[in-house]
Amino acid sequence: MDKKDEIILQQLDVIRTMSENNLKRMTSDFWGAPSTGGSGKPAAPKKEEKPAEKETGGERAKKEAEPEALPPEKIEDLKAELDTYIGLGEIKREVNNLINMATVFRRRAEAGLPNTDFSLHMVFTGNPGTGKTMIARLMARIYHSLGILSKGQLVEVDRSGLVAGYVGQTAIKTQKVIERALGGVLFIDEAYALNGKGDNDFGQEAIDTLLKAMEDHRDDLIVIVAGYDELMEKFVRSNPGLESRFNRYLHFEDYSLDEMLAIFKMQCKKGSYTLAEDAEQDVRDFIYDENSGGITFGNARGVRNLFEQILTEQANRLAAMEEFTREDLMTITRADVLHARGMEDESAADESETDESAAEE
Repeated sequence: MDKKDEIILQQLDVIRTMSENNLKRMTSDFWGAPSTGGSGKPAAPKKEEKPAEKETGGERAKKEAEPEALPPEKIEDLKAELDTYIGLGEIKREVNNLINMATVFRRRAEAGLPNTDFSLHMVFTGNPGTGKTMIARLMARIYHSLGILSKGQLVEVDRSGLVAGYVGQTAIKTQKVIERALGGVLFIDEAYALNGKGDNDFGQEAIDTLLKAMEDHRDDLIVIVAGYDELMEKFVRSNPGLESRFNRYLHFEDYSLDEMLAIFKMQCKKGSYTLAEDAEQDVRDFIYDENSGGITFGNARGVRNLFEQILTEQANRLAAMEEFTREDLMTITRADVLHARGMEDESAADESETDESAAEE
């Protein structure tokens, strides 16, 4: 190897090292690692702990399990956010009713007046993708704003997050989830799956642990169970304890075609994409076709999947171009939508035929 080759290898090694360092910094920025103090400047080094101030393993685990309470938001801002959600007309009315009732009950308590029993635990019913988790998260923030919950976080689990495979382990597993949810909302999706499936199933143990926690922490824990209509009704009625605590049902209707198109446009706006005018009808047809099939489309979730498919086709189109502008990067064309549907762009086909005819002449 001559001197020239050695210099080239050294330069490549320097470039590789710089690239690795840049990637590490990018990762820190994307995932919020403590490489900066939030202002783009390097974070100040942490002070060394004195031996007497060091935490035990149990104390550390407890702090990790208990999220810090965020400052309460203004209830007016949360209600304004609710109004921006697409569709959900009946849900919005119910949520506003709950806000008004909770506000009045709090004012009565502050005035030294008695309140009747008012359960805030809820059952959300409806198909996937209809906004149940989104509303549950908003309710946690609303109740924190009203001073009903001390932290306002949402902890989301399903059966697998509560039920263990061995005797005695389910209660421990469920209790750990409850501790994380204290001060906020515990959201259990497909809660009907907790119903016992046989003698060796531990779903009932999770339900019993949950009911006890709802009683012990009635002032700082709200539980929302969610799932399909008939299955959730059967689930709640299967246990007198569940039936007495879950007496408020919110049904989430499927989104209409117009609402799903609006959700697609919202995805475009959030991602800084522009949908070409001649592509809107094709997006609408795409949603209609996919939603009319035998397989469940998934409402807003299905729209997000179509959006990602279309972005894949946009990326394929741009990758084949030698140069493209900022506007190109932002524009979703009719061809992108048609290719995502497995269809050919008729205008592009016509242009190709015209070019071939011209070449033959």
